[in-house]
Amino acid sequence: MFGGRLTPSYWSVRTRVTAAATLLVLILLASGSMLMYRAVTGTVYGSLHDRADSVVAELAVLVRDTDPHGTVPITDADFTLLQVVNEQGTLVAASEPMLGSPPLDVPRPRELGRPVYDTVTVSGRGAVYLVSESIETPMGVRIVHAGASINEFTRHEGLFVGLLSGAVVLGTVAVAWIVSLSVRRALRPVREISAELRGITGRSAGIRVAVPASNDEMSELAEAVNVAMGRLEATLSRQRGFVADVSHELRSPLTGLRAELEVALENPDTEDWPGVARAALADADRLQGIVSDLLILAKLGAGVHVARERVDLGELVRSEAARRPRRVPIEIRADEGITVRITAHHMVRLLTNLLDNAERHADSRVWVSVRTDGPDAVLEVRDDGAGIAPEDRERVFWRFQRLAEGRERDRGGTGLGLTISRDIARAHGGTLMAADSDKGARFVLRVPLDKR
Repeated sequence: MFGGRLTPSYWSVRTRVTAAATLLVLILLASGSMLMYRAVTGTVYGSLHDRADSVVAELAVLVRDTDPHGTVPITDADFTLLQVVNEQGTLVAASEPMLGSPPLDVPRPRELGRPVYDTVTVSGRGAVYLVSESIETPMGVRIVHAGASINEFTRHEGLFVGLLSGAVVLGTVAVAWIVSLSVRRALRPVREISAELRGITGRSAGIRVAVPASNDEMSELAEAVNVAMGRLEATLSRQRGFVADVSHELRSPLTGLRAELEVALENPDTEDWPGVARAALADADRLQGIVSDLLILAKLGAGVHVARERVDLGELVRSEAARRPRRVPIEIRADEGITVRITAHHMVRLLTNLLDNAERHADSRVWVSVRTDGPDAVLEVRDDGAGIAPEDRERVFWRFQRLAEGRERDRGGTGLGLTISRDIARAHGGTLMAADSDKGARFVLRVPLDKR
C-alpha cells in the first residue's frame, strides 16, 4: 500500500529536484575524491619507485664490485633498510638499522636483474616499501633488498581518506540543504497561487491571482492562470446567460400551451377542439424549433467533428435559392469556380437563415452575390427593408435577440437563426457580420477558399 508512494513519481517537485541534485553531487564528489586519492598515492609511490630503483642499482653495483660483508652504507635518507642475502637465504650484509635482524621473509625474485616492488610488514619496522632484485656476482647469485619505512605515510593516508570522506558527506549535505531551500523559495509563488486558487469559488467573480514582481517563469504562470480564469469566467457567464435565456424562451410557449388546454378543459362541451389543437400544434412547433436550434448550437459549441467536402459555393447558392418558395424576388450574381471546403448541410442552414431573414424584412427584393476577395470566398445577402441600426448590428447575433420589427413580422421565430449562422461561419474558419448598406440590411459571410 505504501510501497508505491515511496517511488519518485509520488514525491513533490522539491523532493525530486533535491534528490536528483544530491545524487549527482554525491557521485561527482565521490569520483573527485577517488581521483584525488589515486593521484596523491600515485605521486607518493611513484617517487618511492624512482628512488628505490636508484638505491637498488647502487647497491647492486657495490655488491658486484666488492661483495660486502657486515655493514653496507646508506645512500638515501629514506631507504635505510638494506640487506644482501646469498642464494641459500643467509644474510651476508645489511645497513646499520638492519644489523641483527633476520633476512626479510619475502618471495625471491624469479628473474635476474628484474626488480620486484612490494609493500610488506617488517617486524619492529611496520609498513615498508620494499624493492628486491637478484643479481649475478663473481661470488654467485646475491639478492639485494632496499626498503623505506612508510608508517608515517600510511598513518596520514588514513587521515587523508577520512578527510576526503568527510568532505564528500559534508559537501553532499550542504548541497542538499541549499538546493532544498532554493527550490522551496523558487516554488513559493506556486504555493501562493495554489492557495489563492483554492480560495476561489463560483461566486468569486473578478478575482485574480497575484502576479510576482519578478519577470520570470513564475510571473508568466500567474499571468497565464489569470488569462485562463478570465476565459473560464466569461464561459461561465455565457453559460448562465444561456440557461436563463433558454428557460425564458421555453417558458413562454409552455405557459401558453398550458393556459389554452386549461381553458379548453373548463368548458369541454362548448370548446372548439380543432382550434385548440391547431394552437397547441403551433406552440409545439415553436418548442421543437427552439430545441432543434439549441441542439445545433450545442454541437457547434462542442466542436463535434463533421466531414467536409469541396463545394462550389456559387452553385450551392443558386440551387438552394431555386427551390425556395419566394415572397419577394431574389437576384443572384455568383461567379463560377469559387470552391470552398465546407459541411454542405451546415452551409445550407446558414444560407437559409440569411435568406429567411432577408425575405422577412425586404420590401420588394433580395440580392445575393458570391465573389472572391483575396484568400476568401465572400457571400453577401442584402434586402431593401428598413435595415439594422449600427448599434444593433452585433446584438442581432445574440441568442434569442429579436428586434421589434422582426417580432412583428414573424412571431414564430426562435431568435437563434443568426446566432447559429455565425457559429457555423466560425466553425469553418470564417466570419459573419452585419455590414453597412445604403438601404436595408446587408450580411457578409467570409470563408477561406479551397485552393487545392
